[in-house]
Amino acid sequence: MSFALLFSGQGNQHPAMLPWIDDGGIVRDMRVRLGVEDWRSALVEPSWAERNANAQTLLTGLALAAWKELAPLVPPPTAIAGYSVGELAAFSAAGVIDPESAMALAQQRAEAMDACAARTPGGLLAITGLSSPRVERLRVETGLALAIRNGEESVVLGGPTAALARAEQIARGEGAQCTRLRVNVASHTPWMREAADSFARTLADVPFHAPQVALFSNAADRVRDAASARAALAAQIATTVRWDECMENVMARQIRCVLEIGPGQALARMWNQRYPMVPARACDDFRSAGAIAAWLSSHAGG
Repeated sequence: MSFALLFSGQGNQHPAMLPWIDDGGIVRDMRVRLGVEDWRSALVEPSWAERNANAQTLLTGLALAAWKELAPLVPPPTAIAGYSVGELAAFSAAGVIDPESAMALAQQRAEAMDACAARTPGGLLAITGLSSPRVERLRVETGLALAIRNGEESVVLGGPTAALARAEQIARGEGAQCTRLRVNVASHTPWMREAADSFARTLADVPFHAPQVALFSNAADRVRDAASARAALAAQIATTVRWDECMENVMARQIRCVLEIGPGQALARMWNQRYPMVPARACDDFRSAGAIAAWLSSHAGG
């Protein structure tokens, strides 16, 4: 079998996500860290769901719990990548850090980012339908930064709240589709530089290992050893997520299908639009781990 795992970022978390997931050790640990008895009920409240510390810890824990349940049913993946905070779960699934460390790091990552955001409130704006040159002119005109590059005409800009509002007004006036993401920090932009530096110091004390499978980073292409893994996890907090390049790197591994682990189907949709000949599905589409394993078996080959 030849398949890839893509771990979702935050923004699409919802109470009904991953309905098949078991309330085992990883989920119990996650609930303790979050201070909640029922994480699904907690997600009903938008203000709780959108808090950076809650979302990053929740998504890391649930993704790792989902993969722990699924992993015994399938062979090892051929390639792994994670989108934004999804990199923590991706690096853990690739054997770089253990699940407990990944969840602790999710909390510390969020705290460092929130400290930056407290000084300069900001967020992220997804824009589709503008050419790359026009997006660059818009970015310069508004003083924003390119936070995420998903494709030629699909990007996310980040920066202060007032500048985001201005960019949205201009982009909509030119016929673009705009969506303010459900995050309250300017992730993957220079406004997070202090958070990246702080997280790098945190990572220095965490045991890291070389990946056991091909692992691709948002900020540094393929991750081959522990040192490059540490550098990549810290760097992506304040630099552009090059998701288009991540997808190209994964595709180059000659995989036969892709599975997204996390809330929603955003990464699977992006993949299917880019590579329709290699099918992608999201764990959120299924009702059991067994059904996911059966789909992988039918598409990934023997």
